[in-house]
Amino acid sequence: MRVQDFIEINPDIRFGKPVIKNTRIAVNDILAWLASGMTKEEIVEDYPSLNFEMINAALSFSAQRENYIKIVLV
Repeated sequence: MRVQDFIEINPDIRFGKPVIKNTRIAVNDILAWLASGMTKEEIVEDYPSLNFEMINAALSFSAQRENYIKIVLV
């Protein structure tokens, strides 16, 4: 899976937050739904513009992004 096939960052959409392409659904929205206990099946049922591959892309994007975050202690 190529994450860039599903995720885009556009300053004109959701203030530049990473979103699922052709939607206004942010990666963070998907993470919050999963963290609240929703299953992938429930998310797809509630948001039919999404599919399992898009949800997995959001998870992969977040995991990859986490690798680039560095904490600087002052």
